[in-house]
Amino acid sequence: MNIVSIENISKSYGEKILFENISFTINDNDKIGLIGINGTGKSTLLKIISGHETTDTGIIKIPNGMSIEYLSQNPDFDPDSTVLEQVFRGESPAMQSIREYEKTVEEISNNPNDTVLQQRLLKITNQIDTLDAWELENQVKTILTKLGITSFNKNMETLSGGQKKRVALSRALITPCDLLILDEPTNHMDNNTIDWLEKYLEKRKGALLMITHDRYFLDRVVNKTIELDAGKLYAYTGNYSAFIEKKIERQNLETAIERKQQNLYKKELKWIRTGARARTTKQKARIQRFEELKDAKINIDDSKIDISVAHSRLGKKIIILKNISKSFSKTKLIQDFSYIVLKDDRIGIIGDNGIGKSTLLNLITGKLKVDSGMVDIGTTVKIAYFSQESEEMNIHLRAIEYIKESAEYITTADGTKISASQMMERFLFPKELQWTYISRLSGGERRRLYLLKALMDAPNVLLLDEPTNDLDIDTLKVLENYIDEFNGAVISVSHDRYFLDRTCNKIFSFDGDGKITQYTGNYTDYFIHKKDVMSDTLKEKKIREKSTPDTQRGKKKKLKFTYKEKLEYEKIDTEIEILENELTKLEDEIQKNTTDFTKLQELMTKKDIVEEELLYKMERQEYLSGIQAQIKNAK
Repeated sequence: MNIVSIENISKSYGEKILFENISFTINDNDKIGLIGINGTGKSTLLKIISGHETTDTGIIKIPNGMSIEYLSQNPDFDPDSTVLEQVFRGESPAMQSIREYEKTVEEISNNPNDTVLQQRLLKITNQIDTLDAWELENQVKTILTKLGITSFNKNMETLSGGQKKRVALSRALITPCDLLILDEPTNHMDNNTIDWLEKYLEKRKGALLMITHDRYFLDRVVNKTIELDAGKLYAYTGNYSAFIEKKIERQNLETAIERKQQNLYKKELKWIRTGARARTTKQKARIQRFEELKDAKINIDDSKIDISVAHSRLGKKIIILKNISKSFSKTKLIQDFSYIVLKDDRIGIIGDNGIGKSTLLNLITGKLKVDSGMVDIGTTVKIAYFSQESEEMNIHLRAIEYIKESAEYITTADGTKISASQMMERFLFPKELQWTYISRLSGGERRRLYLLKALMDAPNVLLLDEPTNDLDIDTLKVLENYIDEFNGAVISVSHDRYFLDRTCNKIFSFDGDGKITQYTGNYTDYFIHKKDVMSDTLKEKKIREKSTPDTQRGKKKKLKFTYKEKLEYEKIDTEIEILENELTKLEDEIQKNTTDFTKLQELMTKKDIVEEELLYKMERQEYLSGIQAQIKNAK
């Protein structure tokens, strides 16, 4: 079933044409990835389809009854609303009822004896029963929890930027719609959260249109890929891998066509320059064909998309971290960590958000001081630090002027000199864009410019903090190729699994409470290792559980209690009875609180603890009873 038809739409900003006369359709089973270099108009296209911007020409057709939910890169928030109020801002009856229910429950917690509030709560509860909307509330809280949001009644203004984005994502995921549009949903998320979102969108029914630079994410979620390239749109059936194959085929075909046209063009140019003795109809037709050939030229870029590596000499001593520790307040981020950085290191740093990954880079650069230990930097080390926050740019400079502040040219390893302009071209800034004022560049284009400036300083150590945020896939390919040829150490904080696989030979995993574990290999090697360890641990646990009774039976028969065992045996029946009664009460409470997700989670946790304790006591009872039987038989 067709959900949206995009017909011959165009969009420009001043002289800059984003796209022109592009058309495609979105069907109900489409999961589409939209890719393209930053600044080509990807986000603008999403805004147009979702109704947040208008086209210059063309039309968007949406059949009656079809609904679209849109998550922008920078969602709007009501700073005074709570997390749940923000998520339940939808106008469907179910959303309104749940929103009113959450508000009333909060008011009753402050005024438990208010009969008016109690009557209102009863009425709303009946409405939710009628709408069968309790599952919606539970689903929202589950999604929020999976996305790392557990304080449901916090005000939005108290949350970090990343947390606000995840609340907005929760709202988009929970809102019923025919087409879900997501603009960079994986930005600022840790790997575990991305894994969960990937699986959720794989299973979700309905159409999906999204922009993301996460190539594994694209490969596993989408079944259709559309690319914006030089104002044109190209559609491909299949995921990211299929797109790469088909794009190569398309470019090869276009290159062959272009070369044939160039040969024709040269012949026609020669004829035009020699001049015609008489402007006959036939000769005028040749002139017209010449003009058509000029207009029909396909823009084929045969230049290598890479960055020629320029670097400073690097001595044997690079970076030594010796027993370093760092805490903020009572939170340990790094505890007694040591490592000697080697010249060929390609280190990927992973871990949950806020666990201390960026702190390690800031300790290396001296932006932060260690609480204890030592950071020793070699005298020849020249660090380029690409941080999450771009440096303050003078937006009144042209892009090339900003780059030339670092260097007019760089010298490659083989002695070749490359100008700033040539470097910009290789970094996907065509000549016309180089002379654009920074104020007119998109956010992604500014990040790419900031990265290029860092590399223009000819560093010999790279520190990259979330380099994949806000950079398009083509730029990431350029950076990855640069790292391939880079003659020095590279340390990257990243949640992008593809980037980590592509560039790393070691992984530092931040495991919490200041612990950093080192693994050899890339992210997939680390992931397989962790999976194997978890699997082995589970197997060992099961083996222990199975072998415990046999082991106990195989022990030499005890003929008397120790003093502690005697006391334990006398009390154990009573203790088991108490635990069984507590378990019954918890099960009753769980039945009463099926609609209160927070309370339910708390009760389920308690139930698990009581069940484990009860199981242990019952096993001890069996063991102690066996000894008591032996004592009786011996008598």
